[in-house]
Amino acid sequence: MLADIHMHTSASHGKNTVEEMYYAAKDKGIDIQGFSEHAPRPHKYSYPIEYNKHLSYNFPQYIENVSHIKKCGFEHHKVLLGVEIDWLPSESLFMDSVISMYNFDYIIGGVHFLGSWGFDFTIEDWRNLSLSQCYMHYKNYFSSLKEMVCSKLMHVVAHFDLIKIFTPSIFRTWINSAEGQKIVLELLIAIRDSGMSLEVSSAGLRKFCKEIYPCLEIIKMAKAQGVSICFSSDAHCKNTIGFAFNQLFYYTKSVGYCAYRIFEKGKAKVITF
Repeated sequence: MLADIHMHTSASHGKNTVEEMYYAAKDKGIDIQGFSEHAPRPHKYSYPIEYNKHLSYNFPQYIENVSHIKKCGFEHHKVLLGVEIDWLPSESLFMDSVISMYNFDYIIGGVHFLGSWGFDFTIEDWRNLSLSQCYMHYKNYFSSLKEMVCSKLMHVVAHFDLIKIFTPSIFRTWINSAEGQKIVLELLIAIRDSGMSLEVSSAGLRKFCKEIYPCLEIIKMAKAQGVSICFSSDAHCKNTIGFAFNQLFYYTKSVGYCAYRIFEKGKAKVITF
């Protein structure tokens, strides 16, 4: 059974409508489709090229469209209503309001901003950084991710090592250091103990880093600590739904995984593969 629980639509910066994504997933043999559009953000958290105003306007209609398909769609193609929320430590009331406003099946949490800096937008922000500056950003990123996990607001941790996006070689050196191992191990234990799942995402294969999220060192640690996983493409168009899922299955099986999870009405369900 195939479940892809992370995808975006034209309600934000995706290319296709909810309906187009729905039919594309069905045609690709996806059995369980989780729509997880970005939640609108407070305005001070912005990328240089921004879609937040467009998203804020379209978000209620996105909810309505997915809810309609959940109710009226094909019998053997399950649709779940999710959302991807940016973890913004100083915006707890804002995050709470989004979560409580709708009946989401699950909440994906991710860190895209360190302070007000959207660190995953352009390689130019990273090009002239020293090794110590990169390491500092890694530590700050995982510290923020740990705060998110400890909040217990989310069900799924998105693209766990997104921070490597423009510096994969430097990140690999750091993750194999004593400091990197300690920080990541503590975070993985927190994920396990919180009941959350770790997203294994093919999105990184389409990015500058050309790697699955999370990297092999981390997925091995996750398996050793008993962290549950889920699968996603983080598709932003209909062509990338279920992208490289055979590779994701092989990747996770190679370290000992034989099951993954989805969340429906906030409850975890286990699927073997």
